[in-house]
Amino acid sequence: MGAMKTLGILGAGNLGSQVARAAVAAGLSVVIANARGPESLAELVAELGPAARAADPAEAAEAADLVILCTPLNAYPDLPADQLAGKVLVDATNYYPEFFGAIPELDTRSETTSEFLQSRLPRSIVIKGLNNLGAADLTTDGQPAGSADRRALAVAGDDQDAKSQVVSLIDTLGFDVIDAGALSEGWRFERDQPAYGTRRDADQMRTALSQATR
Repeated sequence: MGAMKTLGILGAGNLGSQVARAAVAAGLSVVIANARGPESLAELVAELGPAARAADPAEAAEAADLVILCTPLNAYPDLPADQLAGKVLVDATNYYPEFFGAIPELDTRSETTSEFLQSRLPRSIVIKGLNNLGAADLTTDGQPAGSADRRALAVAGDDQDAKSQVVSLIDTLGFDVIDAGALSEGWRFERDQPAYGTRRDADQMRTALSQATR
């Protein structure tokens, strides 16, 4: 998929681990990090094989051609902003205040999750994506391009080149991609919207995005 070879993954919970598995299966190298340190990821890295290694978040961000954010949204103050500068950062988060605490800007809907991150990481290029499917689906639902009824995901972002990189990644992982528009439109495929969580092909995803209400 283009020049992208190494995927950085910040967060090694259900989603981050599944992104790593799907990426390695697709022929990419991954550098994965969490808050507990590389040694806590030894079992996962052993499972993934030689295409994967563990690192601290700063090293993972530095080594990556593209970074996937799979941490709780309220962990943004701990993100390695310097190492993420100039990087494309895929916001795969969803806002669940009942688990991770309230964020006023999101409660008032003055910002989407991705706008919230972009405003706090102004030197990075934030693209919303990989958030509107169950973590386990990443390794079970991917299909080759052109497959009948191939599952579709959505992306949103303001930088077209960065968005194209993310579209290419998601296609490599086995999914069609529908462009939902600017970063401010990322809410259309977040929690409680028709496009969130349910398996849909490309036409069905376009319809679900159009049916979103805020």
